[in-house]
Amino acid sequence: MWKNNQLGIIELVLKTIVVHTTTYFFVGVPLFFIFNYSEGFIAPELACWMRPTDDPLVRAGLLFQPIRGLIFALAFFPIREILFGKKNGWLIMWWLLSALGILSTFGPAPGSIEGMVYTILPLSISTYLEVTLQSFALSGILFLWINNSNKRWLTWIMSTIFVLLLLATVMGIFSSNIT
Repeated sequence: MWKNNQLGIIELVLKTIVVHTTTYFFVGVPLFFIFNYSEGFIAPELACWMRPTDDPLVRAGLLFQPIRGLIFALAFFPIREILFGKKNGWLIMWWLLSALGILSTFGPAPGSIEGMVYTILPLSISTYLEVTLQSFALSGILFLWINNSNKRWLTWIMSTIFVLLLLATVMGIFSSNIT
């Protein structure tokens, strides 16, 4: 188990960026196709506030995830002893992400309590499934990686996947501009 004062801000930021971006991709892409987001985003109830999936910003969406990973890491750092120093710290992290980032957002996000009260958007199982699975994977994998920092193979695999995903995203953006 992780020991006090052993986890620095730089390590937490880098690992959170890598894990968040990677889990965002590996949870989001399959569900994108399973739930046909391309059609869903152009439906009348969503088209007024969701960009179409072929929009350049949506195509580049993965490139913005390191910013979110940084924000998560900065929130985790002050409570790192609770999240990474306890046997079930990853469940605490998952509950915090779920409670604050899914159910009780300050704005009327789809699927949140505020969204249910103040919007007319239909509740969507795809929304809950995606954000619940991704926050669960982020919590579990980050906890595992932080608490097994001595396993270089884990660092190598996670870092390689992260770099390949970002490179593939950039290549995809450029190739779509060529055709």
